[in-house]
Amino acid sequence: MDKPQQPFSDGMPNLSEAHFQVPSQERMAPPTPLDHAPRFLVLYGSLRERSFSRFLAYEAARLLEAMGGEVRIFHADGLPLPDDATADHPKVQELRHLSIWSEGQVWVSPERHGNLTGVMKSQIDWLPLSEGSVRPTQGRTLAVMQVSGGSQSFNAVNSLRILGRWMRMVTIPNQSSVPMAYKEFDDAGRMKPGPLYDRVVDVCEELMKFTLLTRGRADYLVDRYSERKEREPERLKGVAADIGFVKR
Repeated sequence: MDKPQQPFSDGMPNLSEAHFQVPSQERMAPPTPLDHAPRFLVLYGSLRERSFSRFLAYEAARLLEAMGGEVRIFHADGLPLPDDATADHPKVQELRHLSIWSEGQVWVSPERHGNLTGVMKSQIDWLPLSEGSVRPTQGRTLAVMQVSGGSQSFNAVNSLRILGRWMRMVTIPNQSSVPMAYKEFDDAGRMKPGPLYDRVVDVCEELMKFTLLTRGRADYLVDRYSERKEREPERLKGVAADIGFVKR
């Protein structure tokens, strides 16, 4: 078969021109300037009394506040297992409201059995991709961190990255992994100075920059051709007929 000549002149017969949009710099501007502080939700994955993931979460929260952010930390005490309660459970509602409120998030998990903890995964599993027309995670920035009891590992942060992508979040390139965490925090739970702390500062700085860049623009950044097609009334009616809600 002959190769088409460039510039291509053989058309795009499979493309719906009504839903096709050319991305533009002008549409990247937020509709109205945002005058509130960037909003961050921090989740951590341990309920232990001396929890190094909680200590690291608090360090991230302090840094984000120092950079001008407004921070909320969710404590998973009392959060039921996914599917072991209904979504109207008070802790589930608290978590979802905080996620909707946020413009960026930090997820901090210990590494347990070579991966993130059940406490961490339960929090993420309670966040739906969509709830009516509201999407609690889509378009929000995300930074991932982990603590380990032994040598440095990246298993938990790698899994958190997969989850962040699945939740349609803008996961920043930088990340933090703190090995032998029991050596890196003092008796008061504050992280000791050194290269590992410096990396945490780097991560929070990058998260703040990406959040400032994307907030107010998230709806446009995650607006998709395929979803614009699916929102058409005729398309929705066809889907409803296929699954038996209405007759054709």
